[in-house]
Amino acid sequence: MTTHVKRAFKYRFYPTDAQAAELSRTFGCVRKVYNMALAARTQAWVTRQERVNYNATSAMLTAWKKTEELAYLNEVSSVPLQQTLRHLQTAFTHFFGKRAKYPRFKSRKKSRRSAEYTSSAFRFRDGALTLAKMTEPLAVVWSRPLPEGMSPSTVTLLQDAAGRWFVSLLCEDPGVKPLPANGNAVGIDAGLEHLLTLSTGEKITNPRHERRDRAALAREQRRLAKKEKGSANRARARLKVAKIYARIADRRRDTLHKLTTRLVRENQTIVIEDLTVRNMVKNHRLARSISDAAWGEFRSMLEYKAQWYGREVIAVDRWFPSSRLCSACGTLQEAMPLNVRTWTCDCGITHDRDVNAAHNLLAAGLAVTVCGAGVSALWQTGSRSKCAARVIVRTEMPVWSWA
Repeated sequence: MTTHVKRAFKYRFYPTDAQAAELSRTFGCVRKVYNMALAARTQAWVTRQERVNYNATSAMLTAWKKTEELAYLNEVSSVPLQQTLRHLQTAFTHFFGKRAKYPRFKSRKKSRRSAEYTSSAFRFRDGALTLAKMTEPLAVVWSRPLPEGMSPSTVTLLQDAAGRWFVSLLCEDPGVKPLPANGNAVGIDAGLEHLLTLSTGEKITNPRHERRDRAALAREQRRLAKKEKGSANRARARLKVAKIYARIADRRRDTLHKLTTRLVRENQTIVIEDLTVRNMVKNHRLARSISDAAWGEFRSMLEYKAQWYGREVIAVDRWFPSSRLCSACGTLQEAMPLNVRTWTCDCGITHDRDVNAAHNLLAAGLAVTVCGAGVSALWQTGSRSKCAARVIVRTEMPVWSWA
Protein backbone atom coordinates (compact mmCIF):
# COMPACT_ATOMS: atom_id res chain seq x y z
CA MET A 1 0.00 0.00 0.00
CA THR A 2 1.39 3.37 -1.04
CA THR A 3 1.91 5.89 1.78
CA HIS A 4 1.32 9.49 0.79
CA VAL A 5 2.95 12.50 2.36
CA LYS A 6 0.75 14.47 4.73
CA ARG A 7 0.75 18.10 3.74
CA ALA A 8 -0.94 21.18 5.19
CA PHE A 9 -2.80 23.50 2.82
CA LYS A 10 -3.28 26.96 4.26
CA TYR A 11 -6.04 29.33 3.12
CA ARG A 12 -7.37 32.64 4.23
CA PHE A 13 -11.03 32.97 5.20
CA TYR A 14 -13.38 35.73 6.25
CA PRO A 15 -15.69 34.78 9.14
CA THR A 16 -19.01 36.38 9.88
CA ASP A 17 -19.38 38.28 13.14
CA ALA A 18 -21.02 35.24 14.75
CA GLN A 19 -18.31 32.90 13.53
CA ALA A 20 -15.56 35.26 14.70
CA ALA A 21 -17.16 35.44 18.15
CA GLU A 22 -17.48 31.64 18.31
CA LEU A 23 -13.86 31.13 17.29
CA SER A 24 -12.65 33.74 19.75
CA ARG A 25 -14.48 31.91 22.55
CA THR A 26 -12.92 28.66 21.39
CA PHE A 27 -9.42 30.16 21.40
CA GLY A 28 -9.97 31.43 24.95
CA CYS A 29 -11.25 28.07 26.17
CA VAL A 30 -8.34 26.24 24.51
CA ARG A 31 -5.88 28.54 26.27
CA LYS A 32 -7.68 28.13 29.61
CA VAL A 33 -7.72 24.34 29.45
CA TYR A 34 -4.07 24.18 28.41
CA ASN A 35 -2.96 26.41 31.29
CA MET A 36 -5.07 24.56 33.85
CA ALA A 37 -3.76 21.19 32.72
CA LEU A 38 -0.17 22.46 32.76
CA ALA A 39 -0.66 23.84 36.28
CA ALA A 40 -2.16 20.54 37.45
CA ARG A 41 0.69 18.49 35.98
CA THR A 42 3.30 20.83 37.44
CA GLN A 43 1.71 20.77 40.89
CA ALA A 44 1.43 16.97 40.86
CA TRP A 45 5.13 16.64 40.10
CA VAL A 46 6.28 19.28 42.62
CA THR A 47 4.15 18.03 45.50
CA ARG A 48 3.93 14.27 44.90
CA GLN A 49 6.59 13.50 42.27
CA GLU A 50 3.73 12.16 40.12
CA ARG A 51 3.61 12.26 36.35
CA VAL A 52 0.13 13.07 35.06
CA ASN A 53 -0.59 11.79 31.55
CA TYR A 54 -3.13 12.73 28.89
CA ASN A 55 -5.82 10.36 30.18
CA ALA A 56 -5.68 11.97 33.61
CA THR A 57 -5.96 15.52 32.22
CA SER A 58 -8.85 14.40 30.00
CA ALA A 59 -10.67 13.18 33.11
CA MET A 60 -9.89 16.53 34.77
CA LEU A 61 -11.47 18.33 31.80
CA THR A 62 -14.68 16.34 32.25
CA ALA A 63 -14.77 17.32 35.92
CA TRP A 64 -14.06 20.97 35.15
CA LYS A 65 -16.99 21.17 32.77
CA LYS A 66 -19.34 20.06 35.54
CA THR A 67 -18.38 22.93 37.84
CA GLU A 68 -20.35 26.15 37.85
CA GLU A 69 -17.22 28.28 37.44
CA LEU A 70 -16.09 26.50 34.26
CA ALA A 71 -19.47 25.60 32.79
CA TYR A 72 -18.76 27.91 29.83
CA LEU A 73 -16.37 25.25 28.49
CA ASN A 74 -19.47 23.34 27.35
CA GLU A 75 -20.41 26.18 24.99
CA VAL A 76 -17.60 25.39 22.53
CA SER A 77 -16.71 22.21 20.70
CA SER A 78 -15.02 19.65 22.95
CA VAL A 79 -12.61 18.48 20.22
CA PRO A 80 -10.26 21.51 20.30
CA LEU A 81 -10.11 21.20 24.08
CA GLN A 82 -9.09 17.54 23.84
CA GLN A 83 -6.57 18.38 21.13
CA THR A 84 -4.86 21.00 23.27
CA LEU A 85 -4.40 18.35 25.98
CA ARG A 86 -2.76 16.10 23.37
CA HIS A 87 -0.48 18.96 22.39
CA LEU A 88 0.47 19.42 26.03
CA GLN A 89 1.26 15.70 26.27
CA THR A 90 3.51 16.03 23.21
CA ALA A 91 5.26 19.01 24.79
CA PHE A 92 6.01 16.99 27.93
CA THR A 93 7.20 14.04 25.82
CA HIS A 94 9.72 16.33 24.10
CA PHE A 95 10.75 17.78 27.45
CA PHE A 96 11.40 14.41 29.06
CA GLY A 97 13.21 13.34 25.90
CA LYS A 98 15.47 16.40 26.33
CA ARG A 99 14.41 17.79 22.97
CA ALA A 100 12.69 20.90 24.31
CA LYS A 101 12.36 23.10 27.36
CA TYR A 102 9.64 22.81 29.99
CA PRO A 103 6.20 23.79 28.59
CA ARG A 104 5.18 27.39 29.23
CA PHE A 105 1.80 28.86 30.00
CA LYS A 106 -0.12 30.45 27.13
CA SER A 107 -0.48 34.22 27.27
CA ARG A 108 -3.70 35.95 26.24
CA LYS A 109 -1.76 38.66 24.42
CA LYS A 110 1.32 36.89 23.07
CA SER A 111 0.35 33.28 22.37
CA ARG A 112 -0.94 32.21 18.98
CA ARG A 113 -4.72 32.06 18.77
CA SER A 114 -5.51 28.66 17.29
CA ALA A 115 -7.78 25.65 17.63
CA GLU A 116 -7.50 22.21 16.04
CA TYR A 117 -10.51 20.18 14.88
CA THR A 118 -10.42 16.49 13.98
CA SER A 119 -12.71 14.84 11.43
CA SER A 120 -15.48 14.34 14.00
CA ALA A 121 -15.80 18.11 14.54
CA PHE A 122 -16.08 19.43 11.00
CA ARG A 123 -17.84 18.65 7.72
CA PHE A 124 -16.12 19.08 4.35
CA ARG A 125 -18.40 18.60 1.35
CA ASP A 126 -18.17 20.01 -2.16
CA GLY A 127 -15.56 22.55 -1.14
CA ALA A 128 -17.59 23.82 1.82
CA LEU A 129 -16.08 23.62 5.31
CA THR A 130 -18.41 23.74 8.32
CA LEU A 131 -17.18 23.49 11.90
CA ALA A 132 -18.95 22.04 14.93
CA LYS A 133 -21.19 24.52 16.77
CA MET A 134 -21.61 26.49 13.52
CA THR A 135 -24.50 26.41 11.06
CA GLU A 136 -22.89 28.23 8.11
CA PRO A 137 -19.76 27.15 6.22
CA LEU A 138 -16.65 29.30 6.40
CA ALA A 139 -16.03 31.75 3.57
CA VAL A 140 -12.69 30.26 2.52
CA VAL A 141 -10.70 31.74 -0.36
CA TRP A 142 -9.62 28.61 -2.24
CA SER A 143 -6.43 29.99 -3.78
CA ARG A 144 -5.34 26.49 -4.87
CA PRO A 145 -7.20 23.18 -5.06
CA LEU A 146 -6.85 20.38 -2.58
CA PRO A 147 -5.54 17.02 -3.88
CA GLU A 148 -8.27 15.46 -5.97
CA GLY A 149 -10.42 13.02 -4.04
CA MET A 150 -8.75 13.81 -0.72
CA SER A 151 -10.45 15.08 2.44
CA PRO A 152 -8.64 16.78 5.34
CA SER A 153 -7.94 14.67 8.40
CA THR A 154 -7.56 17.70 10.70
CA VAL A 155 -8.44 21.37 10.37
CA THR A 156 -6.64 24.11 12.29
CA LEU A 157 -8.14 27.59 12.64
CA LEU A 158 -5.90 30.47 13.61
CA GLN A 159 -5.80 34.25 13.78
CA ASP A 160 -2.47 36.04 13.43
CA ALA A 161 -1.33 39.23 15.15
CA ALA A 162 -2.48 41.29 12.17
CA GLY A 163 -6.06 40.10 12.67
CA ARG A 164 -6.11 37.86 9.60
CA TRP A 165 -7.96 34.52 9.76
CA PHE A 166 -6.46 31.34 8.30
CA VAL A 167 -7.50 27.72 8.04
CA SER A 168 -4.96 24.93 7.61
CA LEU A 169 -6.17 21.60 6.22
CA LEU A 170 -3.98 18.53 6.70
CA CYS A 171 -4.33 16.13 3.76
CA GLU A 172 -2.49 13.26 2.16
CA ASP A 173 -1.00 14.59 -1.06
CA PRO A 174 -0.48 11.88 -3.70
CA GLY A 175 1.29 14.43 -5.90
CA VAL A 176 4.36 14.50 -3.65
CA LYS A 177 6.62 11.76 -5.00
CA PRO A 178 10.42 11.28 -5.22
CA LEU A 179 11.86 13.07 -8.24
CA PRO A 180 14.05 11.23 -10.74
CA ALA A 181 17.68 11.11 -9.60
CA ASN A 182 19.87 13.48 -11.61
CA GLY A 183 23.27 13.21 -9.90
CA ASN A 184 23.64 16.98 -9.49
CA ALA A 185 25.25 18.31 -6.31
CA VAL A 186 25.61 21.87 -5.05
CA GLY A 187 27.28 23.55 -2.10
CA ILE A 188 25.57 26.56 -0.57
CA ASP A 189 27.20 29.31 1.47
CA ALA A 190 24.73 31.56 3.29
CA GLY A 191 25.55 35.23 3.74
CA LEU A 192 24.20 38.72 4.21
CA GLU A 193 25.48 40.65 1.19
CA HIS A 194 24.23 37.76 -0.95
CA LEU A 195 21.57 35.56 0.59
CA LEU A 196 23.05 32.41 -0.99
CA THR A 197 26.20 31.70 -2.96
CA LEU A 198 26.20 28.43 -4.91
CA SER A 199 29.23 26.35 -5.81
CA THR A 200 28.26 26.90 -9.45
CA GLY A 201 29.29 30.54 -8.99
CA GLU A 202 25.73 31.87 -8.92
CA LYS A 203 24.98 34.49 -6.28
CA ILE A 204 21.42 35.09 -5.12
CA THR A 205 20.81 38.65 -3.98
CA ASN A 206 19.58 39.21 -0.46
CA PRO A 207 16.15 40.92 -0.87
CA ARG A 208 16.39 42.46 2.64
CA HIS A 209 12.63 42.46 3.14
CA GLU A 210 12.78 44.08 6.58
CA ARG A 211 14.95 46.96 5.36
CA ARG A 212 12.39 47.90 2.70
CA ASP A 213 9.75 48.54 5.36
CA ARG A 214 12.08 49.73 8.12
CA ALA A 215 11.08 53.40 7.89
CA ALA A 216 7.35 52.64 7.93
CA LEU A 217 7.82 50.17 10.78
CA ALA A 218 9.79 52.68 12.88
CA ARG A 219 7.15 55.35 12.29
CA GLU A 220 4.27 53.13 13.39
CA GLN A 221 6.24 51.85 16.39
CA ARG A 222 6.86 55.42 17.55
CA ARG A 223 3.14 56.12 17.29
CA LEU A 224 2.37 52.94 19.21
CA ALA A 225 4.75 53.92 22.02
CA LYS A 226 2.87 57.18 22.55
CA LYS A 227 -0.55 55.56 22.98
CA GLU A 228 -1.98 54.90 26.42
CA LYS A 229 -1.86 51.28 27.46
CA GLY A 230 -5.23 49.57 27.33
CA SER A 231 -6.80 52.20 25.09
CA ALA A 232 -8.57 51.59 21.78
CA ASN A 233 -6.07 53.87 20.04
CA ARG A 234 -3.22 51.66 21.21
CA ALA A 235 -5.02 48.57 19.91
CA ARG A 236 -5.39 50.18 16.47
CA ALA A 237 -1.74 51.28 16.48
CA ARG A 238 -0.61 47.79 17.47
CA LEU A 239 -2.60 46.37 14.56
CA LYS A 240 -0.81 48.67 12.11
CA VAL A 241 2.58 47.51 13.39
CA ALA A 242 1.48 43.87 13.16
CA LYS A 243 0.35 44.32 9.55
CA ILE A 244 3.79 45.62 8.56
CA TYR A 245 5.47 42.66 10.25
CA ALA A 246 3.04 40.30 8.50
CA ARG A 247 3.82 41.86 5.12
CA ILE A 248 7.56 41.42 5.72
CA ALA A 249 7.13 37.80 6.83
CA ASP A 250 4.91 36.95 3.86
CA ARG A 251 7.42 38.28 1.35
CA ARG A 252 10.30 36.50 3.08
CA ARG A 253 8.44 33.19 3.20
CA ASP A 254 7.48 33.47 -0.46
CA THR A 255 11.11 34.06 -1.47
CA LEU A 256 12.39 31.13 0.58
CA HIS A 257 9.74 28.77 -0.79
CA LYS A 258 10.70 29.61 -4.37
CA LEU A 259 14.43 29.22 -3.66
CA THR A 260 14.19 25.93 -1.78
CA THR A 261 11.80 24.40 -4.32
CA ARG A 262 14.16 25.30 -7.16
CA LEU A 263 17.22 23.92 -5.35
CA VAL A 264 15.51 20.64 -4.50
CA ARG A 265 14.23 20.15 -8.04
CA GLU A 266 17.60 20.86 -9.68
CA ASN A 267 19.97 18.97 -7.34
CA GLN A 268 20.20 15.46 -5.94
CA THR A 269 22.60 16.44 -3.13
CA ILE A 270 22.61 19.80 -1.34
CA VAL A 271 25.40 20.70 1.10
CA ILE A 272 24.90 23.51 3.59
CA GLU A 273 26.68 24.80 6.68
CA ASP A 274 25.38 23.92 10.13
CA LEU A 275 24.92 27.48 11.39
CA THR A 276 23.90 28.28 14.98
CA VAL A 277 21.60 31.21 14.27
CA ARG A 278 20.58 31.44 17.94
CA ASN A 279 24.14 32.29 18.93
CA MET A 280 24.86 34.44 15.90
CA VAL A 281 22.03 36.88 16.63
CA LYS A 282 23.74 37.73 19.91
CA ASN A 283 25.95 39.99 17.80
CA HIS A 284 23.86 43.16 18.08
CA ARG A 285 25.44 44.73 15.02
CA LEU A 286 24.31 41.91 12.76
CA ALA A 287 21.29 40.53 14.63
CA ARG A 288 18.69 42.39 12.55
CA SER A 289 20.26 41.40 9.23
CA ILE A 290 20.71 37.78 10.31
CA SER A 291 17.10 37.54 11.46
CA ASP A 292 15.92 39.07 8.20
CA ALA A 293 17.91 36.51 6.18
CA ALA A 294 16.05 33.69 8.00
CA TRP A 295 18.76 31.04 7.56
CA GLY A 296 17.01 28.73 10.01
CA GLU A 297 13.73 28.84 8.09
CA PHE A 298 15.63 28.27 4.84
CA ARG A 299 17.23 25.11 6.22
CA SER A 300 13.95 23.83 7.61
CA MET A 301 12.20 24.24 4.25
CA LEU A 302 15.11 22.66 2.42
CA GLU A 303 15.15 19.60 4.68
CA TYR A 304 11.46 18.74 4.56
CA LYS A 305 11.22 19.30 0.80
CA ALA A 306 14.28 17.13 0.28
CA GLN A 307 12.61 14.41 2.32
CA TRP A 308 9.46 14.73 0.21
CA TYR A 309 11.21 14.46 -3.13
CA GLY A 310 13.96 11.95 -2.35
CA ARG A 311 16.86 14.39 -2.18
CA GLU A 312 19.76 14.53 0.30
CA VAL A 313 20.77 17.48 2.47
CA ILE A 314 24.17 17.35 4.18
CA ALA A 315 25.07 19.81 6.96
CA VAL A 316 28.78 20.51 7.37
CA ASP A 317 30.12 21.22 10.84
CA ARG A 318 30.05 24.91 11.74
CA TRP A 319 33.75 24.86 12.70
CA PHE A 320 34.86 23.73 9.28
CA PRO A 321 36.95 26.66 7.88
CA SER A 322 35.25 26.82 4.50
CA SER A 323 36.12 30.48 3.87
CA ARG A 324 39.82 30.24 4.84
CA LEU A 325 40.58 26.99 3.04
CA CYS A 326 41.87 27.14 -0.53
CA SER A 327 39.61 24.93 -2.64
CA ALA A 328 42.47 24.34 -5.12
CA CYS A 329 45.49 23.38 -3.00
CA GLY A 330 44.06 22.97 0.50
CA THR A 331 46.16 25.71 2.15
CA LEU A 332 44.54 27.16 5.28
CA GLN A 333 44.79 30.89 5.86
CA GLU A 334 45.47 31.96 9.44
CA ALA A 335 42.86 34.71 9.67
CA MET A 336 40.33 36.34 7.40
CA PRO A 337 38.15 39.25 8.65
CA LEU A 338 34.63 39.61 7.31
CA ASN A 339 35.55 42.66 5.26
CA VAL A 340 37.89 40.55 3.09
CA ARG A 341 35.75 39.42 0.16
CA THR A 342 38.50 38.26 -2.21
CA TRP A 343 41.91 36.80 -1.40
CA THR A 344 44.86 35.23 -3.20
CA CYS A 345 46.33 31.93 -2.06
CA ASP A 346 50.04 31.09 -2.04
CA CYS A 347 49.38 28.84 -5.04
CA GLY A 348 48.51 31.96 -7.06
CA ILE A 349 44.74 31.48 -7.37
CA THR A 350 42.50 34.39 -6.45
CA HIS A 351 39.30 33.35 -4.68
CA ASP A 352 35.95 34.98 -4.19
CA ARG A 353 35.38 34.35 -0.49
CA ASP A 354 31.80 33.09 -0.78
CA VAL A 355 32.27 31.02 -3.94
CA ASN A 356 35.36 29.39 -2.43
CA ALA A 357 33.40 28.57 0.73
CA ALA A 358 30.63 27.00 -1.36
CA HIS A 359 33.21 24.87 -3.22
CA ASN A 360 34.72 23.67 0.07
CA LEU A 361 31.32 22.88 1.56
CA LEU A 362 30.39 20.84 -1.50
CA ALA A 363 33.64 18.90 -1.38
CA ALA A 364 33.31 18.23 2.34
CA GLY A 365 29.73 17.06 1.96
CA LEU A 366 30.54 14.72 -0.91
CA ALA A 367 33.51 13.35 1.02
CA VAL A 368 31.10 12.36 3.78
CA THR A 369 28.98 10.38 1.33
CA VAL A 370 32.13 8.53 0.22
CA CYS A 371 33.61 7.66 3.64
CA GLY A 372 30.31 7.38 5.51
CA ALA A 373 31.30 9.53 8.51
CA GLY A 374 29.94 12.88 9.56
CA VAL A 375 31.79 16.05 8.73
CA SER A 376 31.55 17.02 12.38
CA ALA A 377 33.25 13.79 13.45
CA LEU A 378 35.97 14.11 10.81
CA TRP A 379 36.76 17.72 11.54
CA GLN A 380 36.66 17.53 15.33
CA THR A 381 39.27 14.77 15.51
CA GLY A 382 41.91 17.49 15.50
CA SER A 383 42.39 20.94 16.95
CA ARG A 384 39.99 23.61 15.73
CA SER A 385 42.75 26.21 15.81
CA LYS A 386 44.75 24.32 13.15
CA CYS A 387 43.79 22.48 10.02
CA ALA A 388 43.01 18.96 11.23
CA ALA A 389 41.59 17.97 7.85
CA ARG A 390 41.31 19.46 4.42
CA VAL A 391 39.34 18.93 1.28
CA ILE A 392 41.09 18.78 -2.08
CA VAL A 393 38.93 19.13 -5.17
CA ARG A 394 40.27 17.26 -8.21
CA THR A 395 38.11 17.19 -11.36
CA GLU A 396 34.63 16.23 -10.11
CA MET A 397 35.47 13.84 -7.28
CA PRO A 398 36.59 15.41 -3.98
CA VAL A 399 39.14 13.60 -1.85
CA TRP A 400 39.34 14.03 1.91
CA SER A 401 42.95 14.02 3.10
CA TRP A 402 44.40 14.46 6.57
CA ALA A 403 46.85 17.30 7.17
